[in-house]
Amino acid sequence: MNRREAIESAVRILAPRIPRHEFEAVTDHALGSRGLHTASPEAAAWLSLVAYIRHRLTDYDSLLDEGYDVESARFFVLDDINGTLEEWGSPRRVAEEGEPE
Repeated sequence: MNRREAIESAVRILAPRIPRHEFEAVTDHALGSRGLHTASPEAAAWLSLVAYIRHRLTDYDSLLDEGYDVESARFFVLDDINGTLEEWGSPRRVAEEGEPE
């Protein structure tokens, strides 16, 4: 199994109901991110999935543009991220900092 196939498999497990176009975007991001290059396929898939939801499906970037710091912006979009994860059938959730997932 090559890296793409391993990441695709991990995304399918993490978000079995993710729409196809978003599945492709998450997979491509996990493969193309220099920061995820050395991560395990499972870690790369999870981090890419959360980043995709945060930046594409929430007001996170708008909050940053309005002057909120990263921690505050993440707090305000946490429920939206977890709602999308639930909608996509993910068994995992993003926890507030300091809380277990």
